[in-house]
Amino acid sequence: MLTVAILAAGKGTRMASSLPKVLHKLSGKTLLQRVINSCNELKPDKILIIVGHKSKEVEDSVLKNKNIHFITQNPQKGTGHAIQVLSQQVKKHEGKLLVLNGDVPLIKAETLKDLIKYHDSKRADVSLITSRKKDPHGYGRVFTENNRIERIVEEKDCNKDERSNLLTNAGIYCFSWKSLSKIINNLKSNNKQKEIYLTDTITLLKNSYSFEVEDNGELQGINNRVQLSECEETIQTLIKKKHMLGGVTIIHPPSCTISEEAIIGIDVIIEANSHIRGNSKISNNCKIGPNSFIKDTIVNNNCEIINSTIFNSKIMDHVKIGPYSHIRPDCEISSYSKIGNFVEIKNSQLDEEVKVNHLSYIGDSKVGKYTNIGAGTITANFDGTKKYQTNIGKNSSIGANTVLIAPVNLGDSVTTGAGSVITKDSQNNSLAIARSKQVNIKNWKKNKSKN
Repeated sequence: MLTVAILAAGKGTRMASSLPKVLHKLSGKTLLQRVINSCNELKPDKILIIVGHKSKEVEDSVLKNKNIHFITQNPQKGTGHAIQVLSQQVKKHEGKLLVLNGDVPLIKAETLKDLIKYHDSKRADVSLITSRKKDPHGYGRVFTENNRIERIVEEKDCNKDERSNLLTNAGIYCFSWKSLSKIINNLKSNNKQKEIYLTDTITLLKNSYSFEVEDNGELQGINNRVQLSECEETIQTLIKKKHMLGGVTIIHPPSCTISEEAIIGIDVIIEANSHIRGNSKISNNCKIGPNSFIKDTIVNNNCEIINSTIFNSKIMDHVKIGPYSHIRPDCEISSYSKIGNFVEIKNSQLDEEVKVNHLSYIGDSKVGKYTNIGAGTITANFDGTKKYQTNIGKNSSIGANTVLIAPVNLGDSVTTGAGSVITKDSQNNSLAIARSKQVNIKNWKKNKSKN
């Protein structure tokens, strides 16, 4: 039986934030959710999350499943106190208890599996992940003899000689429940911080072992925004390396970000300052950027997206977008279409080879094949209370500065006169003009402003 305990009760004062530390995000996921995701791969019988500061916010953030339970630690008197509280609320102290911190988000499931395997092989009372750090400042020091742990001293309680030890405590433990339950309530707060440390269990248990792993970044704890940024860089470096080795060219990797969920095909070029977020899929031979932002969007083969923003939409083959286009959610842009300079499209479906080249707003609309939307065209879809749809047929030509007052339907091969305000439906093969007659007044004298 395997029970996982994740410590997530702290405030995280050094983050200088109203948000609980474990709810800060890396590449779109909270620190806590990342730890949970790694634990889920172990298929534990239970995951117990110890909460305290803003506990409801923390609980609401977690993707629920039947194995996850929350235990409140109030007040928070240290890591040892958290496990004391947990131990009182767990009926059966059987099997193994894996203890992790909610602010060590890069820990890998493989490392946790190796820890458990090592623990079993040693028949240990407790096994602890340790690592040698070039700069161990802030970490508790672990003192061992033939991998047996003699003691752990927290950074703030170390003397000068003890601080020279580079073997550090990663804060990830695998306990024998049976052994731990016998001594957990013997922990005291006789230290400078007046807290109950979980590390003090080491001297109270007979068989305590160090499981040393290489310091490759996955054990990095987060206490401030600098460390948060360092972990983000670690994640992004791994993601971008994976895609580049898979056939993607990233012109300037430091200026780009890619989500872990994103799928990118071969021979894609990602220019500087471009960002691919969420569940996006970029197919083969696309060029993204520079300065483009794409989120939760499917982009099919051979597309070009320059200086533009796209949310939650579907872009078919051979589409060109930008510069300075904004594709808002729920759009579908069909093959060989062109969305040009300063165009905004929202909740609309554009059929094949539609052109919207300049300075237009297309909202809640359907546009047929081969239709050209002239510069400055607006679909006025909102009457102040409700939104209505505009339908434009195929082979149509919408004149510059046309305003289409929805709901309105234009048939196939319809032409609108430039500057028209269209309020009525127009049938196939028709010309729609709706503008006032020009009046020229002779000898008009312009009023001169007085100084």
